[in-house]
Amino acid sequence: MTTEISFSHPDSGIDSEIRKLIEISGEIHHPEIIREMLLSVLKIGQESDYLADLKLINRTLREMRYTTRVFGPYRGRKKVTIFGSARTRPEEEIYRKCVRFSRMLAEKGYMIITGGGPGIMQAGNEGAGSENSFAVNIRLPFEQKPNPVMYRNPRLITYKYFFNRKVAFVKEADAVVVFPGGFGTLDEAMEVFTLVQTGKTSPKPLILIDDGDGYWEQFYGFIKESLLVRGFISGEDLSIFTLTSDENEAAQVIDDFYKIYHSVRFIDHQLVIRLNREITQEQAATLGEEFPELLHEGDHIRQCGMFPEESDEPDLALLPRLTFRFDHHHYGLLLAFIHRINTFG
Repeated sequence: MTTEISFSHPDSGIDSEIRKLIEISGEIHHPEIIREMLLSVLKIGQESDYLADLKLINRTLREMRYTTRVFGPYRGRKKVTIFGSARTRPEEEIYRKCVRFSRMLAEKGYMIITGGGPGIMQAGNEGAGSENSFAVNIRLPFEQKPNPVMYRNPRLITYKYFFNRKVAFVKEADAVVVFPGGFGTLDEAMEVFTLVQTGKTSPKPLILIDDGDGYWEQFYGFIKESLLVRGFISGEDLSIFTLTSDENEAAQVIDDFYKIYHSVRFIDHQLVIRLNREITQEQAATLGEEFPELLHEGDHIRQCGMFPEESDEPDLALLPRLTFRFDHHHYGLLLAFIHRINTFG
């Protein structure tokens, strides 16, 4: 007889065994979430008899667990993900530019995340040094293997699935920087564009670093002429990214983004913006006047302290905050809003 498994209506037998398992395991954080995960696994076992699906789910969970384990100890350090072609050669100027850029970021205290392969990925790790680098590698039949900088590094992760790797690239990054590249580079860049535009990742700098041939300038022309003009994107979506050929400017864009702005969180339909330092009431009022599109009709920007729901982030308790009911149609404009906050510094 099959037992019906429910998340909201605990079964005394199954839940009792799960509680015992959690107690026996010891030091389980957030046991209510672990309970749901275990119930999900049991439901999968009941609902699917297709072995390939079960293997995919199992491998995905294992890869994500290991990702959390590797990145967890460095949660307090800001990280920059670098994308770019695996085929870029060390003698090319764009390779050397990436080395200079990542070295500059490491000197400022950032850590670097790359795909861990050759080309621009190796340049990013080379500039930052292995001690300031992560490599989220992918198992491919050609081209992709750990570069010499990250070989046997404890912060090297090798994935089977691209989608798990992409989660690590974006979730762990405080900024994303893209050098010229091929299909893989464009795929990764477009995913970040989409995630920022739709609010599926936190606001963060997305910087396109150009080469001497205007790779990204040509891409920008395509965006304006084939996307913006035809209404496939809006003008505010151009705030999502910065295009530059200067690595110094790129590093400054990242620094400036976190000058006053710290992070965001949604709580009960309210957007909460955490700040590194308080702004004045007059400055908050100015933001409301300059960005009315971000506010639901009749709402205004309020200064506040920590919400009770933020108790799971105690290290942020003392940060000043702004809050308002956010219109979710304007994530591109939210980036411009954050840039404006940082001008008050």
